[in-house]
Amino acid sequence: MSNRKAVFLDLQGTLGGDGFGDILGFAFFPFSACAIKLLNDVGLLSIVITNQTHISRGDFTYGEFEARMYELQQELAQSGAKLDSFYCCPHVPKDKCLCRKPQPGMLLQAQKDFDLDLSQCYLIGDRGDADIALARIVGCKAILVRTGLGCSSLGQYRDTWADIEPDYIAQDVLDGTRWIIDMAKS
Repeated sequence: MSNRKAVFLDLQGTLGGDGFGDILGFAFFPFSACAIKLLNDVGLLSIVITNQTHISRGDFTYGEFEARMYELQQELAQSGAKLDSFYCCPHVPKDKCLCRKPQPGMLLQAQKDFDLDLSQCYLIGDRGDADIALARIVGCKAILVRTGLGCSSLGQYRDTWADIEPDYIAQDVLDGTRWIIDMAKS
C-alpha cells in the first residue's frame, strides 16, 4: 500500500473566482499561491480537480482549458508554487459520466497515476454536494471552504448534502491548508 499523499483542490470558488465563472476568466485569490506553496514545502502533492461543463456546452475547447491551466501554472511559478497535476471533467450532468464530481473518476485516476493512498489524502472544496460528497465516497478527509459557494453550501443548500459532515470548515484554502499541515504533524 502506498503512503503517497495528496491534497485535491477544487478550482473555482476554492482557489479563486466565485464558483460560477469559466476558467478563461479565472483568477486566483491572493492567498492561493501561498497555500499551494505550503503544500509543496511539506511534500504533499497538490492536484486540481474541476468540473468544466463549459467545454461540453461549446463555450471553449479542452485545448483552451489546458492552455489556461498552463498560464495559471506559470502564474503560480512566479510565487514559487506548483500544481502537480490537474484533472478535468468536461461533461454536463446529463452525460452521466463517472468523472463529474461527486463521481469518483478523477480521484481514482489520480490514485492510479500517482500511486496514492486516498485514505491519507485531503480534498478542499466549496461545494458540499460535490466536493465534500466526493471526499466521503473515496475516503479522503474533507475540508469545506467558505469562499465561492461555501457559505451558501453551508446555508441554503445544506439539505443537498445533509447526511455528510466535513472534517473541517475553513475560512479559505490557506486556512484549510494550515489545518492539513497541523493534522499531518500530530
